[in-house]
Amino acid sequence: MTSRVVVLDYGSGNLRSAQRAMERTGAEVTVTSDPQQALEADGLVVPGVGSFSACMASLREAGGDRIIGRRVAGGRPVLGICVGMQVLFDRGVEQPDPLEEDRATEGCGEWPGTVERLHAPILPHMGWNTVKAPSDSVLFDGIDDGERFYFVHSYAVRTWDMVPLNPRVPAPKVIWSEHGEPFVAAVENGPLSATQFHPEKSGDAGARLLSNWVASLP
Repeated sequence: MTSRVVVLDYGSGNLRSAQRAMERTGAEVTVTSDPQQALEADGLVVPGVGSFSACMASLREAGGDRIIGRRVAGGRPVLGICVGMQVLFDRGVEQPDPLEEDRATEGCGEWPGTVERLHAPILPHMGWNTVKAPSDSVLFDGIDDGERFYFVHSYAVRTWDMVPLNPRVPAPKVIWSEHGEPFVAAVENGPLSATQFHPEKSGDAGARLLSNWVASLP
């Protein structure tokens, strides 16, 4: 059976690139802002580009935060990409101008943690980089350790703060990369997955990751 995937259109992200990449997996893909279609799809993709605050404002205006929350609560898969990953955390702290104070924005709160500016000599982190994924990862199954993925960002989650409360519940799989310092490059947590890099721009490795995600859809 062909999986039905919705790419959420809330005014942020390269929707057509995400759509084309998902279609190459064999999924039936719809780009829409319709809440019902987003809730009923087998999988929901949440892309995002630009600042955390702008992305979060657009997501809230479209009701995307509630859609994500309802899907996760119901065990229905969601995949966040780039800033679409960042907004899944508690908050983002940005400094748009060196003369301004840091500006904090509340995120969706699906995971604890803060998206912050990377401590790196060169920003943005733009280009290809490797990641460190566990051997039992679903997303990275069949992807060699040396494969590179395409990143474009200056902000990231620099520490992982989630502690499982129930030892019988599998702990999230946290995938790391490094640019000046370690940062969270991807997460797999039950129905909720996300990547800081752009799988739709990451060649064969990105295509394999998206195929792995689609293959995991119920």
